[in-house]
Parts: sequence; structure tokens; C-alpha cells
Amino acid sequence: MTTPDTQRPRPGSDILRTALRRNVGAMTWGTVLMGLYQAGETAFPIALGLIVEHTMRDRSLGSLGVSIGALAVIITTVSLSWRFGMRVLQKANTTEAHRWRVRVAACGLQPVARDVDLKSGEVLTIATEDADQTADIIEVVPLLISSLVAVVIAAVALGLADLRLGLLVIVGTVAILSILSVMSRRIGSSTREQQARVARAGAKVADLIIGLRPLHGFGGNHAAFRSYRKVSTEAKHQAITVARVNGAYAGTALALNAVLATAVTLTAGWLAFEGRINIGELVMAVGLAQFIMEPLKLFSEMPKYVMIARASAERMALVLAAPPVTTPGPEVPAAGRDLEVDCVRHGTLRKVRFQVTAGEFVAVAAYQPRAAADLASILALHVPPDAYEGAVRVGGRDLGDLSTEAVREHMLVNPYDGEIFAGTLRTNIDPSGTSRTVPEAVEASMLTDVVALHREGLDYPVRDRGANLSGGQRQRLSLARALAADTDVLVLRDPTTAVDAVTEQLIARNVAKLRRGRTTVVITSSPALLDAADRVLVLDDGVITAEDTHRNLLATDEDYCKAVAR
Repeated sequence: MTTPDTQRPRPGSDILRTALRRNVGAMTWGTVLMGLYQAGETAFPIALGLIVEHTMRDRSLGSLGVSIGALAVIITTVSLSWRFGMRVLQKANTTEAHRWRVRVAACGLQPVARDVDLKSGEVLTIATEDADQTADIIEVVPLLISSLVAVVIAAVALGLADLRLGLLVIVGTVAILSILSVMSRRIGSSTREQQARVARAGAKVADLIIGLRPLHGFGGNHAAFRSYRKVSTEAKHQAITVARVNGAYAGTALALNAVLATAVTLTAGWLAFEGRINIGELVMAVGLAQFIMEPLKLFSEMPKYVMIARASAERMALVLAAPPVTTPGPEVPAAGRDLEVDCVRHGTLRKVRFQVTAGEFVAVAAYQPRAAADLASILALHVPPDAYEGAVRVGGRDLGDLSTEAVREHMLVNPYDGEIFAGTLRTNIDPSGTSRTVPEAVEASMLTDVVALHREGLDYPVRDRGANLSGGQRQRLSLARALAADTDVLVLRDPTTAVDAVTEQLIARNVAKLRRGRTTVVITSSPALLDAADRVLVLDDGVITAEDTHRNLLATDEDYCKAVAR
């Protein structure tokens, strides 16, 4: 399945432009309000200079009162404009970050091209940290413009007092930005590398959590820990490098701003000593020299934040620009619920051909595990139709002509390693809360003992990845979820490998009973499931080599007997 936002490549610059274009209104208001804030801040030392000049010249209480009122207006403007300006910008920032998080998550949940080497931990990092840092561009641009407003007002005010002061501010600002823009490129490249290494560390953690129980089982947890420590150490060293570069950038910016402020102050003092500016203008110049450091600091930090946002946007583009495995067609399956595999050749499969009629329960005994995996991947749409020879038809229609939604509405392929999510038993069995067959699915999958074991029943809390469940319980929970979906065509792959023989026998009978009248395919080597099937297809060396009931095959096919008898 694709969404309109993932149908074409989205480079990082396109993502930033989309974010800016979508928030033009909020950014305009934010720019106006933050511009008022900076103008008010700049006006304060200017007003002080004028007050000093007029007070010394007029010595009038009325003029002093008007001056105090003017200062009150300036202070009120500064306070309100900052308060409401930041509220507008931060709301837009948070909303935009939410949009990108949802979009990246939506793409991450869909099949993407196999040449995109991103694991779930990396996608998680992109959907959180990178989405937030990309959305920061919404605040960066208005703050950049408002800081520019402050610098321009200060330069004009100083230029009116003496042209040399105004030129000093303009030339100094250009020089500072030129130096810092060069340094910001190093920050961008370092940040991209840091984000990549942090994402790899997150992916490693996700992998370790998935395999934690097996690792403990054969004593591989120490080797796994060393592997993670190595990846995490690389991320730490890169983070230190980024911090070092950021520190150098911030220190350089602060030093250059201080040099410019000092130059303006000393120049104003020299001009006042020479009698070229009056006392009020000197007070204004000294006040502006102190004030200008803040907008200059903010102004000089903007290139760094732009580079960080761009680096994050480029990482989001890795997910958003990844093409889906399949380009879905517009059709839906016909009324029939049969499944046909016609001369499919892919991986280890060599012209596999079979048909499962509507309402039939068929088992596929794959002698090679790789062949079972290849067949399940094709049926689950993990392999695009144009990547294999032959055709797969559901309800008489080719998979390539069907939309992904239509295929999954009619056919469910339950994966061998189905994920268990944090929540409850009920939310794992029926995530949408719409299934009417939850009790039947629980009983058929023999999950009843797990439900009865806890007084919360189906509301028993389940930890992330089913950490508080055994392997057999997780497998049965995954099977219950597949059965509760109650689809027309159900494909199961090795659904009972982690349960004991008695439970496996009961599950096989229950599944056959529950799925009676609906099309079911089980890829398995379990004797119990093979015996419960209407017929068994033998998949050997990439082709269907035999077809009969389980008991007939046991009696007539020695290779089959050796492969499935336990």
C-alpha cells in the first residue's frame, strides 16, 4: 500500500520546503510578533538615549513622564509579542513534527524496497528525533528574520547618529555570518553521521530484545553485549565530536559578537570624545552595543540549526523516498475465494503450481525451509509480482492487478515470527476491536490456559514483544490473532513449532474445525496439521512433487515419511 506522500521521491530539501509551505500562516504571524519583540528590544536603548538627551536639555517633569510612559509601552510590547509569538511558533513546530512522525511511521509500516537498509530501530529514531529536528525549521526562519530586523534597526539608528557606526555593524555582521556559515557545514556533516550511528545503535538494541531469550539459552548474551557496546561506543565518540564542533561554533560566535559589540562601544566613545555625537547618542550606542549581542548570537546560530534540520530531513527522505515493494492495482478479488499459484519461479522455487479451491484446507510440506520462506514471502506481498516469474491469483485475479488493501482484506498471511505488542492479550488478538470471533480464536489456538492463568483474563497486560510470555504462548497468541481476523483466505507458516505434541494435536483439530468452509493453507512439517488437512502438497527442490492425504503419503512415499515423521 502506498500513500500520496510516498509515491514519489522526497529529497531532504523538498521535505523542508513542504514544512515551510504548510506553515506559511503561522510563520507569518510568528515573524510579525517576533519582529515586534526584537524591534521593542532595539527601541529600548534608543529610547533611553533620547530620554537622556531631552531630559538634560529640557529638564521637564512632563517630558520625563512621557518618557516613562513610552518605556512602559515598549516593555509591554516586548513582553506580549514574545509570549504570543513563541506560542504560535511552538504550536506550529509541534504540529509539524507530529505530521512527519505519523508519515514516517506510516511508511515504516509498509513494505519498502529491499535496497533500503533500515531496521526498525533506525526507523524509530528517524520518526522521533529527526522528525522533531526537521520541524525546528518552522521556528528557525521567523527567528532568523526577527533577528535580522533587530540588527537592521540597530544599524540604522547608529547610522543616523554617525554613518561609521552603522557601517561597522553591517560589515561586522556580514563578516560574522560568513565565518560561521563555513563552520556550520562541518556541523551538518557531523550531525548526519551521529544520527546514523545512534540509529544503528537503536536497531542493535531492537535486535537484541527480539533475540534475548535465545541468546540466554545458548550463552550468547555476552557476545551480543560486546557487539552492542562497540556500536554504542562509536555513537558516543561521534556525539563527542559533534559536541566539540558545536562548542567551537558557539565559542567562536560568542567571541565574534563580543568583538563587534566592543568595537561599536569603543568607536562610539571615541566619537563622543571628539564631539561628533552627543551624550544621548553615546548612551544609545553603548546600549545598542550591549543589546545587539543577543540578536547577533541568535542570528549567528541559525545556520547551525538549518544544517541540523537539513541533515534530519535527508534521513527522513531515506524512508519517505523508499519505493514500495508493490505498485498496487485498482482491482479487487472476484467473488470466489480460491488461491492459485501458477508456475511461480523465485529464489528456491522452480515453477511451483497448485490450486486451493474455496473452503479447502491444504497443507504444504516444504522439505527445504528456504522454499517455505520464499513461498510465504510471495503470498504476503513481500516480493513484487514483477520480481518473480509466473502468477499468483486470489479469487481469479492476479496479485499484480489487486490493491494491497483488497488482497489483505481477503487473504492474511500470518508470519512465522509474528510480533507481539505492548498492551493486553485482547488488544494483541483483536487490535482493531472489531472481531466477533475472539472467543473462538482463543479456544482454537489453545490460548485458554494463558487466559485462565490470570485473573485479568484477556485484559492481562503484555509487555513489549511479549517479554512476559513464553515462546509457546507468544506463538499461540499470534495464531489467535490470525484466526480472529476471520479472512476468506488464511495462510499460516509453522504455527505450532513452539508447542508440545499434545497441544499441537489439539490446535490442528481446532483450526480445521474453526476454518471449515473457508480457504486455509498451512506451510508446515507438523504431522498433526498435515493430518488435519484435506490434502497435502509436497514441496521439494522448488517444485510440487506429490499430492495426497497425509496418511496415504505416509504409506506410499518413503521420503515424505522420513521428512515429517517424528
